[in-house]
Amino acid sequence: MLERQVYRMPKAGSITDLKLLTEQLEQPKANEVCVKVKAVGLNFADIFAMQGLYSATPAGPFIPGLEFSGEVVAVGNEVEEWKVGDKVMGATKFGGYVSHINIHHRYVLPLPADWSFEEGAGFLVQGLTAYYALTELGNLQKGMTVLIHSAAGGVGILANRICKKNGAYTIGSVGSQNKVDFLQNEEAYDAVILRDSLFYDKLKNALGNRPLLLIMECIGGEILEQGWKAMAPMGRMVVYGNASFASHGSKPNYPKLIWKFLRRPKIDPLRLPTQNKSLMGFNLIYLYEQTDMMLDMLSGLQALQLKPQHIGHVYDFEDMHEAIHLFQQGKTVGKVVVKLAE
Repeated sequence: MLERQVYRMPKAGSITDLKLLTEQLEQPKANEVCVKVKAVGLNFADIFAMQGLYSATPAGPFIPGLEFSGEVVAVGNEVEEWKVGDKVMGATKFGGYVSHINIHHRYVLPLPADWSFEEGAGFLVQGLTAYYALTELGNLQKGMTVLIHSAAGGVGILANRICKKNGAYTIGSVGSQNKVDFLQNEEAYDAVILRDSLFYDKLKNALGNRPLLLIMECIGGEILEQGWKAMAPMGRMVVYGNASFASHGSKPNYPKLIWKFLRRPKIDPLRLPTQNKSLMGFNLIYLYEQTDMMLDMLSGLQALQLKPQHIGHVYDFEDMHEAIHLFQQGKTVGKVVVKLAE
């Protein structure tokens, strides 16, 4: 048994209920390793889970968090590929906001030698999200024009890098002007446009004569509708989030959510053959159950040899609520990571 620090929710509903507690952790099972966590990556799924808006959220008490990095401190007696002292990064189906975690040995990977713990904690979930959406669902091809929403976020940055490895033309959308220069100068987006009242016209201008064949959609609402309208025949829209439904407060604003839900775009399946467009959606948490498939995709992702995730904001573990609040505002560039003391 060892003592660990955890951020636990008594139940989903309000982020203010997230409390830092001290708990006992059992020795790892035969097929598990125990990792002393050095850094934790924040994701929008964490926010939706804590607010009770995520269908995969456990009932009752739970610990948020989907990705981490750290050092192996104990190994189950059936585990052969890991040893104490190994530096790893891992993905977990909740339970990541902790100082120590027991996890099945297949869900951790070696931390690249030249990566920091913060970079390791910011890669797996968003890298897998981008890779699965683009390659498995989106049929990413050389020369394809791709629209990537929330382009300055962790998924958006990695999605652009994957597209560039495949010779695609990328258009990024952002919510604030101060992110444009970073994306064009540091991440080599071909075009970056603001999501404002002129979004559709800006998108058409950025496209020129190029057909829009793939959209990484995570906004919803009017932006989704306008993207669908601009998408060319044979195009694919992959939906992996709905940021327009996110709340900046600790609890969901249900009247506002209901209003947005009632006004959401409605795409008629009967018209899809005529329009010759595809609409797809996925949730990475369900991929977690398909271990072999997930590891195959991780192998493909690692083969691209992307540079490490851009870490834009780092907070101490004790400042988790401050980190979450910043993340909710949509003002961040790159990944928000929480680090733990040595």
